[in-house]
This record gives sequence, structure tokens and C-alpha cells, in this order.
Amino acid sequence: MRTWFITGGTPGGFGLVYAEAALEQGDQVVVTSRRPAELREWAESHGDRVLVLQLDVTDADQVRTAVKAAEERFGGIDVLVNSAGRGWYGSIEGAPDETIRRTFDLNLFAVVEMVRAVLPGMRARGNGWIVNMSSVAGLVGALGFGYYAAAKFAVEGLSETLRQEVEPFGVRVLVVEPGAFRTKAFAYFQNEDVNEVVDAYVPMVESVKAAFVDHDGKQAGDPVRGVRAVISAMNAPVPPKRIVLGNAGYDVVVAMHENALAELRANEKLSRGADF
Repeated sequence: MRTWFITGGTPGGFGLVYAEAALEQGDQVVVTSRRPAELREWAESHGDRVLVLQLDVTDADQVRTAVKAAEERFGGIDVLVNSAGRGWYGSIEGAPDETIRRTFDLNLFAVVEMVRAVLPGMRARGNGWIVNMSSVAGLVGALGFGYYAAAKFAVEGLSETLRQEVEPFGVRVLVVEPGAFRTKAFAYFQNEDVNEVVDAYVPMVESVKAAFVDHDGKQAGDPVRGVRAVISAMNAPVPPKRIVLGNAGYDVVVAMHENALAELRANEKLSRGADF
């Protein structure tokens, strides 16, 4: 039996889907949320295999307290799923400073705090999994979500180096890159104002918002199937380093890599000519 620590347990998101999948296979779970009362009825139906903790992942002290509580309850954490996160729309030039900071606080620095909090226990036991929820936007820039993409690109780079550092201790790292999935992620945008500092970008940002609002509830990605794919990847004889989820996302990422490789090769002479 493994113990999972899952952030971002808001109903309607990936977090609870991970928790339910873990429970289905006989594991026990710690689920965190800023509003744990929303999970009370769900948790009660699963008995003592579930621990719900209040946690704002952007608060480092709360992170350490939550990890300690989980370790005391279940004896250790075998799988960390960094599922908490979301984006705010805005242009690179015209997004308010506060939006930029909270984007990185939630999508990058919170991941760092969680990883640093669970690693001592994982290293001591000589095993563990860290599953970092990135995004297709962490590989391919997303118009109107530049800072979200930048934070997810950073998660990608962080995970690549982390994987090398913790492998000798028996800890594995998987990066998950979903495309558009039918969670409540797009629903947040309906009632949020467009707060652009530079007027020239307002039409672009408004059109991006409208597209996401219109697409809410129509996303092709099934969170349940997505999580099953992640667990299958973790259980594979040779687990992948990353997995893209969804048809559209897969096609976009493959096209990006193929175009990048073609461009790299087209400029090979310039690249190789830069050495002494």
C-alpha cells in the first residue's frame, strides 16, 4: 500500500481524480485544499484511508506542517502529485505585476516547496515518486497566457534536473503535460475581469478569454482516462520521463518538436560555427 500526497484537491480538478484512482487500487491518500470543508463528505465515504488537510501551497510554513502531519499519520509519503495550479490571462507587456507574481508563486515556487518538503523522507526510505503536473503550455507557448507558460516551462526544466539529482536515491520524477481537459479550470475565467495595463492588448486578451469561456465544458480530455494513463506510465517497466495527455495536445507537441528539429538542422552550420 502506497501513500499519496496530492495538492489541488478542489472538486472538479485533477487532484481528486488522482485521489480516487489511488484509492481504487488500495492505496491511501492525503488530499490538500484551501477549502477542506468542500471535501468532508467525500472523505468520510473513504474512512481512515483518507486524510484531508487545509493547505495554501504558496505558504511554505503550511507546506512543511502538512507534510509532517501526513508522515505522522501514514508513516511516509510514497507519491507526491503536484496538482495545484492555474493560469491567469494577460499579455506579457500588460499583465499586472500582482498577476505575474501569483502565477509563479502557485505554479512554480509552490512546486519547489512541496518537493523540498517531501524529499528528505523519500531519500531516507530509498524510494518515491514525484509527479509534477505541467501542461502542453509548458512546451508550446500559449497566446494570452505567457506567464503561465513561463512558469510551466520552468517546471519542465526543474523536473529535468531534479530527476538526475534524486535518481541515485531511488526517487523518480514524471512530468505530466495535459492539453485541454474537462475540469473546472476554464470555469474560473467566466467572472474574471480583463485587467490589462496596456490598452493595445485588450482586444487580444478579451478574445482569448472569450475562447476559453466558450470552450468550458467542451474540452475533449477526460480527467479519469488521463490519470489512468499517468498511473500506467508510472507502472511501466521503463517509466517515461514525461507524458502528454490528449489527442490535440499530443499533435501540437509532436509538431512543435518536429518543427524545432527541422529549424535546428537548417541552422546547423551557424550553430557549429560558433566554437573556437
